[in-house]
Amino acid sequence: MKQNSADFNPGNDDVFRRIATRYDFLCDIFSFGIHRLWKRAMARTIAQNNTGIVLDIASGTGDIALRLTSKLPEGSTIIASDICQPMLDIAASKANTMTGPRANLDFQILDAHNLSKIPSASVDVYAISFAMKICERDLLLKEAVRVLRPGGRFYCLEASQIPLGWLHKTYLKYMEWCIPFIARIATGGDRSAHDYLLRGIHDMPDQLTFCAELETYGFKDVSYNNFSLGIVALHCAVKPKLGT
Repeated sequence: MKQNSADFNPGNDDVFRRIATRYDFLCDIFSFGIHRLWKRAMARTIAQNNTGIVLDIASGTGDIALRLTSKLPEGSTIIASDICQPMLDIAASKANTMTGPRANLDFQILDAHNLSKIPSASVDVYAISFAMKICERDLLLKEAVRVLRPGGRFYCLEASQIPLGWLHKTYLKYMEWCIPFIARIATGGDRSAHDYLLRGIHDMPDQLTFCAELETYGFKDVSYNNFSLGIVALHCAVKPKLGT
């Protein structure tokens, strides 16, 4: 099984730097705005059971981190991290417009594959949304287990598979036509902006396969919730407490 579903290497392609100012617009276009509902549901799920330190990996323009700031108690800390400074700059700019009580926000340049700046067993929540498909899952998941405290929770929102095979194949055919067409218009022909997305959608493991994969890294209580018929899924898992 491919460990990087999209075959994406940020060292070879600075696509996110190129599209940073258009990233939010592209997310709205590609998902018809529905990504906002998925991310809102993810933030709500995280906030229901968690306080303390949240590590938001590949935070991009901060959609999950910013949704959490008003949901977590004051005194909580959210580390919004990414390898792309322009994306984090946009997230920080959004944060500056927010008012009212909120959790602490800490913006950091971090590589999901090597979180050397984050001590072992130091965060309560590890969250990643729509970036698992462009990462080396083995490296990422090993680091997720390492930085989580015993009893800490892992959350991943990502493209998945519609359980009805014929419907999923129809959806993929639609995306193969729709994404390049929209991307050519929205990005001025920047193929990277849609090629990695299409590959990731095709090759990201299905829900049950990804659950089994998480368990091989030691996670327990692994579960998932489908959104929009299974186009995307939110996977949740727990790092076992010591002695369990």
